[in-house]
Amino acid sequence: MMWGRKNEEYIADFCLVSRRYLDDFEYKVFRYHFLLRADWKLCCRQLKLDKGIFFHAVYRIQQKLGRAFRELEPYPLFPTNEYFAPVLKQATRPPRGNVVAMPVNKKGIVRPPLKKAA
Repeated sequence: MMWGRKNEEYIADFCLVSRRYLDDFEYKVFRYHFLLRADWKLCCRQLKLDKGIFFHAVYRIQQKLGRAFRELEPYPLFPTNEYFAPVLKQATRPPRGNVVAMPVNKKGIVRPPLKKAA
């Protein structure tokens, strides 16, 4: 039996991945706006930014971190159900009778076999 503090591990992974993928300016905006929950007016005043520059930075941060959290290995941070309860691969049983096993690619997309041309 294994025991761990999954919530604390998730928070630590979230902060460390964010720090690793963002540059200094983007991390300042991330810390003020997302972690400290300051509204855009306070962030613009504290960081001495224009409203447009601030929101472009926020969109860039969301794009960068969204991709990073999704593609993180071995357990992505998003979706969270895969982080907190990783899917264990089960041994597949051979199909019975005339059932055709559907091939699945790495992304989980089912590719049905095509009928051969007669």
